[in-house]
Order: sequence, then C-alpha cells, then structure tokens
Amino acid sequence: MLTDLPNVLTISRIVAIPIVVLFAAWGSPQTDALACLLFILAGVTDYFDGKLARSRHQMSDFGRMFDSIADKLLVGACLMVLAGLGHMPYFSLWPAIVILCREILVSGMREYLAERRASLPVTRLAKWKTGFQMTAIGFLLAGDGTGMLLGMPWLPVALIGAVLLWIAAGLTLITGWDYLTTGLRHVNLS
Repeated sequence: MLTDLPNVLTISRIVAIPIVVLFAAWGSPQTDALACLLFILAGVTDYFDGKLARSRHQMSDFGRMFDSIADKLLVGACLMVLAGLGHMPYFSLWPAIVILCREILVSGMREYLAERRASLPVTRLAKWKTGFQMTAIGFLLAGDGTGMLLGMPWLPVALIGAVLLWIAAGLTLITGWDYLTTGLRHVNLS
C-alpha cells in the first residue's frame, strides 16, 4: 500500500517540502531556480498521484487523506518561506493570507462533514484555483533572479507571480464561499 506508486508520489511531495524551503532560503538565483523546479515537480506529482490511483485501482484511505495534507503542507510552507524572506512583492502577502485561511476553513469543514458522512467534493473552479496558485508560487519562488539567470533580465518573474497569486486569491474567495455555503447546509444551527 505505501509502496504503490500513487502513494510514493504523495509521500515524495511531503519529502520535497524541506528541500524546497532550503533552496528558497539559500537565496541565490541558482537555488531560487532549483526551488522553483522542485516545487513544479512536486506539483506535477499532485496531478499524477490521483490519476494513477484511479487508473490502477490503487485508491486507498492513506492516499485520500495524505494527498490533501501534502498539498496544503507544500503550499503553506512555500507561502510562509516566501513571506518570511520578504519575497512577496506587490502586496502579495494579502492574497497569501486569504489562500491559507481558506485552506484551513475547507479542511475544518471537511473534517466536520466527514463525521456526518457528508462530503465536500472538489469543484472544477477549485481546480483552476489550484492551478493559478501553484503557478504563482512557482514564479514567486523563482523570483526575478531566475529571469536574469536565464538571460531574460527583462522578464518580470516576481510581478507575474504576484498577479497570478491575486487571481488565485479571487478564485479562493469564490470557491471558499461556495464550500462554506455547501458545508453549512449540513450544520444544525440550533
């Protein structure tokens, strides 16, 4: 079970977190590029672990639980290291806060609803949110130094990351509201 490829991919995403954080904290254009590359690879495993689990009929409780945890740990750790290092340009700390708050809200609701045998399925818009969010974090990890490293000093890598993070935050608010209203239907308010 733990050695099934989908679960190995999920675990690899968790193992990648301290390495991405270390590369980002190192602070050179080369290590920023490596942090971005490793983050992208970790993000790709998120796509493939579920797809492989379904196609190989290797879906497991471990995978269902840790897939979501790995995603939230990866995103949360990267947003925190970016904020801690002061790499959140163009007021992008605010959308990062919105994203983290929504993740905590949805996780809490899913836990509560699981006790009531209700689910909070992932919506198509939430998948778009994740795509924008992951792309934004990749650009923010890369930073402007990576543009220079690639011979494109004119490329506003950090600005692109910040804009994408603001878009992700907008989608985060919409999907968070949708999830909240769906979840509240299962709550007895009396």
